Amino acid sequence: MSVTILPLLEANPVIQFHVASASTALLLGPLALYRKRRDRLHKVAGYTWVLAMGIAALSSFWIHDFPVIGPFSPIHLLAVLALWSLYKGMHHVFAGRIREHEIVMRSLYMNGLLVAGMFNFLPGRVTNRVVFGEAPLLGYVVMALGLSAIVIIGLRRRRALKRLALAPRVAAVGRSSRPLAHR
Repeated sequence: MSVTILPLLEANPVIQFHVASASTALLLGPLALYRKRRDRLHKVAGYTWVLAMGIAALSSFWIHDFPVIGPFSPIHLLAVLALWSLYKGMHHVFAGRIREHEIVMRSLYMNGLLVAGMFNFLPGRVTNRVVFGEAPLLGYVVMALGLSAIVIIGLRRRRALKRLALAPRVAAVGRSSRPLAHR
């Protein structure tokens, strides 16, 4: 197995443009989304990330290597979701709803880049040929590991949300054992 960028260099220019914008978004995401300080660097990285995500989503509509319905594939639904999420995320921040903005943008990073990116490891895709060369079936291993990680993360989030949902009730019950009328 040897890694070579030759399949990317030989790919359609739209695919090259798509990969460049998605790679930019993938690399900038942690800086824009997980930086503790919300300063000028956050804003510049964030706007650049939004632009890169928008370009990646829009450019995907000119990639038709895996058609299912006409020229489109299920991954194009993720592109529509990404564009909608970008709109909602920016709408939230402009309205001053920072927590909602954060939730939408982080979710977009996980679902729009990492999950969609995982599908690029399917045999026959450019990313698969770049990474695995003559062993394209290893793409299924990447997808299985990725799906396993998604399930594990989802289960952990679900458990954490259940704990959070129970916390106010437990705290309220623990305050006083006397009925409200006797307080």
